[in-house]
Amino acid sequence: MAYDFRDIAAFKGVWVFCEQREGVLQNTDFELISEGRKLADELGCELSGVVLGDGISDETAKEVGGYGADKVLVCNSPLLKFYTTDAYAKVLCDLVKEYKPEVFLIGATNIGRDLAPRMAARLHTGLTADATHLDIDTTKYVEFLKESSSLDLSKQNFDYEDRNLKMTRPAFGGHLMATIICPRFRPQMSTVRPGVMKKADFVAEKAAACAVEHPAFELAESDIKTQVLSVEKAAKNLVDLIGADVIVSVGRGINKDVQKGIALAQELADALGGGVVGSSRALVDAGLISADHQVGQTGKTVHPKIYVALGISGAIQHTAGMQDSETIIAVNKNESAPIFGVADYGIVGDLFKVVPQLIAEIKAAKAAK
Repeated sequence: MAYDFRDIAAFKGVWVFCEQREGVLQNTDFELISEGRKLADELGCELSGVVLGDGISDETAKEVGGYGADKVLVCNSPLLKFYTTDAYAKVLCDLVKEYKPEVFLIGATNIGRDLAPRMAARLHTGLTADATHLDIDTTKYVEFLKESSSLDLSKQNFDYEDRNLKMTRPAFGGHLMATIICPRFRPQMSTVRPGVMKKADFVAEKAAACAVEHPAFELAESDIKTQVLSVEKAAKNLVDLIGADVIVSVGRGINKDVQKGIALAQELADALGGGVVGSSRALVDAGLISADHQVGQTGKTVHPKIYVALGISGAIQHTAGMQDSETIIAVNKNESAPIFGVADYGIVGDLFKVVPQLIAEIKAAKAAK
């Protein structure tokens, strides 16, 4: 059957593009597979991961099965060893035209943000970028709105039979949330911000049961307009905010002594148990800390077990990236700071006085045990 992006009934299934680096699947893949499992269950369809590379083993591919995938499509070729827009877009678009998935999710990584719009253009469908929430079931979407919006839902008319993917993303610098649907074309495509979807627990039995397929595809050197001559790795250690259980973030409140403020944050993070230092955008823009530390709308979205905000006012652009943390502790001199609105525990005071006391109390409590 010829590919027709308007023939909605011909499309079925949820696909997740699983990004790999040097044959290793990325953590974002497992987050998207976990979320894709929920969507596939609501649609009553199969969930498939798609991996492109060179020498990707079935054992590696089955890893996504442990997080919920029913099947993994693996495409191996020397021409796919390194990511190039032309090669990856061609192979994936050809697969979509052959298999016709209803939903296609891609991580909003550097690669995903390059790949997804080119695929959407070639497939003549829409794309929602940087989604932070996904729903199929309208009832669940309305429940999400009750918890996360200020809308008067009594004045809204919802179609509870609607089975379109509702893709919610921040807009206007994070000052409002927009929900986008793609009702006339397929597949429904979205890039999803890393760190916002909760990764399911790995189940070895599901991984073993996951089917691996190697579909036929055509790719020639003439299809690729660029050539990767070498891959150079930056010789610096980047902080892993998304994988951290404890994050201590600093904001403008450390301006009177930036280095001391960062040092205190690191000491507190260590005292709490192997934590890392995060930052608001203000310090990154001022060149006082590197961008890999940034939490928020234009940085990383995180949900650690403990999030401590030191001298951070709590603008919506920042809170959008950390408000789902399990426990939030805020220290700020301004008792009216918005950060206290999302904090579980708030301390009004000078962080340079408060933090040393916190560290001392934590160390004393640990010693007492």
